[in-house]
Amino acid sequence: MKLDVYTLKGTKLEKQAELPASVFEAPINVDLMHQAYTRQMANAHLGTRKTKNRAEVSGGGRKPWKQKGTGRARQGSNRSPQWVGGGKVHTPRPKSFAQDMPQKMRQAALRSALSSKAADQEIILVDSLALDEPKTKFVAEALNKLVGDSTALLVMPTKDENYVRVVRASRNLQSCKMLLANYLNIRDLLGYDKLILPLDAIQAIESALG
Repeated sequence: MKLDVYTLKGTKLEKQAELPASVFEAPINVDLMHQAYTRQMANAHLGTRKTKNRAEVSGGGRKPWKQKGTGRARQGSNRSPQWVGGGKVHTPRPKSFAQDMPQKMRQAALRSALSSKAADQEIILVDSLALDEPKTKFVAEALNKLVGDSTALLVMPTKDENYVRVVRASRNLQSCKMLLANYLNIRDLLGYDKLILPLDAIQAIESALG
């Protein structure tokens, strides 16, 4: 698949770039993408909610009153669940929501998502994402020319000085997100309207998923 290449100013260049078919023309498996998305969201679930049981609350020690002769119900500890401030029973405890998924299946889900983006013409190629200064207005103007009002996921090939500049320039923009090619994930691919790829990022994605 060949796509036109643009500059950050939105100008179409005369050249075209070839997207590797092994990554961007793979079979689109909706069920596999859903499984990968569900796994990622489950693994992001911390599961740290917790309440104290009767062994963890303060108090206790001696018996509140003697067993017989008071006319009141017998009690053994003021840490019992029926007391105010007592321990809780059958309440949430820490647990892991993590799900396993083989690496080959995760990679196939990413190839499926990238192929879906390519089939829907939601991939925009740029010759470079280089910035001389980390100015937000530069990225905002580029996004306005390339994607308009749509949200965009910007993928960078490597983490270098230019990557730091682009991150600083784009972090205040809610309509876009910057991501390294080896951190590409199903949630971000499906969560943004357009995928902006510099030519250098294509090779990095192919080496990771090809």
